[in-house]
Amino acid sequence: MGPDKHTVRPGGRGILATAVTVACAVTMLAAPGTAFAAPSPSPSPSASSSASASPSATLPPDKDLEAVSKKLDGLYHDAAVATDAYNAAEEAAQKQSAEIVDLAEKIVKGQQKLDGLKERAGRAAAAQYRTGGLPDTAQLMLSDDPSLFLDGAGRVLQGERATKALIRELTQTQQDLTQYAADAADQWNRLEAGREAKAAAKKKIKQRIAAAEKLQSTLEKKQKERLAELEREAAYKAQTAWLDTGILDEIHSKASAAGRKAVAFATAQLGKPYVWGAQGPDSYDCSGLTSKAWASAGQPIPRTSEEQWKQLKHIDVKDMRPGDLIIYYDDASHVAMYIGDGAIIQAPRPGRTVSIGGAGTMPILGVVRPDA
Repeated sequence: MGPDKHTVRPGGRGILATAVTVACAVTMLAAPGTAFAAPSPSPSPSASSSASASPSATLPPDKDLEAVSKKLDGLYHDAAVATDAYNAAEEAAQKQSAEIVDLAEKIVKGQQKLDGLKERAGRAAAAQYRTGGLPDTAQLMLSDDPSLFLDGAGRVLQGERATKALIRELTQTQQDLTQYAADAADQWNRLEAGREAKAAAKKKIKQRIAAAEKLQSTLEKKQKERLAELEREAAYKAQTAWLDTGILDEIHSKASAAGRKAVAFATAQLGKPYVWGAQGPDSYDCSGLTSKAWASAGQPIPRTSEEQWKQLKHIDVKDMRPGDLIIYYDDASHVAMYIGDGAIIQAPRPGRTVSIGGAGTMPILGVVRPDA
C-alpha cells in the first residue's frame, strides 16, 4: 500500500494503519515486556457492552492491576532475553559441532598422510644406508664405469633434495595435526560451556513463564478481563501517539521482491502459537519467525533478535519498507516484521499467537534491512 492511499484522516494514516489502531483497541496486541505509561481512563462503556466490559465492584483499582501488568511484562521480558540467549547458544552449538566434525575429518586425513610420509621416509633412509657406507671417491674408484657413477651421484643429489622436502612435509603435517587437535579441544570446551549456558537460559525461561502463569492464575475472570482491557488501552495509546507524529507521511518505500516473499511467508503463519526457541513450522518465537521468513525469501539472517540488530544494516525509520525488521527495547530482545501502513507481524510472547499489531505499540530501538 503506497502513500497515495493514506487518505483516511489528515496526517496520512492509511486504511491498514487505521485498522491496526482500531485492532489495538479490540484485540490483545501488546508484546513481551510492554512498558508504557498508564493509559488514561477509558470512556464510559455503552449500555450494550457495560455488562461485560465494566469492572465489577469487587475489582481492585486499576493501579493495582497495572502493577500486575507491569510485573507480567517484566517476567515475559526476562523470558524473552533468556530465549535470545538460549537461541544464541543453540546456534553456536550447531556451528561448533560442525567444526568438530570437520576437524575430526582433517585429523583422520592428516594421520593417513603422516603414515604415508613416514613410510616414504623409511624407504629413503634405507636406500641412503645401503649406498652411504663408502665415500664418493671410493665409490668412483671401485666403479667399472665412472659415467654410471656420476649419473648415480646426480640421482643421489636429487634424492637428498627429495628427502629434505619429505622431511619438511612430514614436519608440517605433524604440526597441522597438533593444531587440529588443539582446535578440536577448544571447540569441545566451547561446546560444553554453550551447553551450560543453554541449560541456564532454559531454566530461566521456564522459571519466568511459570511465575507469570502463576501470577495470572491468581486473578479472577473479571480481573483478567480488566487486565486485558488495560493492556489493549496501552497498546492503542502507544500506537496512536506513534501515528500522530506523522511518521507515515515520511514512509514511502515499497517492498523489494525478497521483502514481499518474506512478508508473504510471515503472513501465512498468522494464528500459530508462540513457543520459545521455536522456528516453525507449527510454532515460532519472535526471531524464529523473522529468520525463517527471510530464509524462505532466499536471504538467511542471524537467528536471534540481538544478532539481527548487530549484523544487519540499520535503516532510518522513515526509510523502512515492508519486510524490514523492527527491533524493540534497548536490549534488542524483541523483533517484528514491518508490513506497511504502520503495521507489523510478530510472534509476541508465551500464550499468544503470531498476529498483526501496531508498529508503535512497543519502544522501537531501530530498523534493520536483511536484503540491503
